[in-house]
Amino acid sequence: MPKPLSGERLIEKLIVRPGRRLHLKDENAKLSFGWEKHEAVIAFEENRQRLADLQYQLYADGRFGVLVVLQATDGGGKDSTVRDVFTSMNPQGCVVTSFKAPTGEELKHDYLWRVHKHVPARGEVGVFNRSHYEDVLVVRVQQLVPEATWKLRYDHINDFERMLTDGNIRVIKLFLQISKAEQKTRMEERLADPTKQWKFNADDLEKRKRWDDYREAFEAMLHRCSTAHAPWYVIPGDRKWLRNLAVSEILVSALNELPLRFPATTFDPSKIRIR
Repeated sequence: MPKPLSGERLIEKLIVRPGRRLHLKDENAKLSFGWEKHEAVIAFEENRQRLADLQYQLYADGRFGVLVVLQATDGGGKDSTVRDVFTSMNPQGCVVTSFKAPTGEELKHDYLWRVHKHVPARGEVGVFNRSHYEDVLVVRVQQLVPEATWKLRYDHINDFERMLTDGNIRVIKLFLQISKAEQKTRMEERLADPTKQWKFNADDLEKRKRWDDYREAFEAMLHRCSTAHAPWYVIPGDRKWLRNLAVSEILVSALNELPLRFPATTFDPSKIRIR
């Protein structure tokens, strides 16, 4: 049995190198990289504790922020990733923002306006459940703006993310890839479970009919917007336990790369007496 890939070796398999043209094959959504479920669950719980400790340092340090971007097809696991991974963090310093269809007010501004105001402050972790990338995904496939317009947005987005990283906001972008067969299974499970039926949207079936168009849009997004300062990672998502492990490994690695430190005190603790 092959030894499971972990740490930097696993991350190396997931990162999309700048300029790389990636083909999102359904079979890749099932990859486990040698991991068995019971092993991955144990490693993931260890990473959850590391994330809690690292987020505490990030909050105390206050010089760096972290923006995590989650993108996926419908049923791809964005909500469950937030629940499984980010609940390890203190909500005082971790905010999740879900982006739906733009409101009337948002449509009066440039398309990045509604996103920029939710970028985390330094010291905080911000999670985008969908993001500014909808403007080169659904907007492209549904032809909501002319092609000449959405094509310009790849460079806009790269420049936007460059500005954030220059301001000490680390941008971590995660594409959760599931296969078409897995999406079918998850949709059927939603319909069969009264506690999940509210999550089902008939529009999802129309989007499913355009699976190939969305795959092409995702591939273009990964090719055009995986940069040295803000690379994309493609996470195999058919196995939720592998997805959770992979996401946690990337986050632990990214936070460990930041030169975090606790602020120096302005007093000598040894001379303080509490009476």
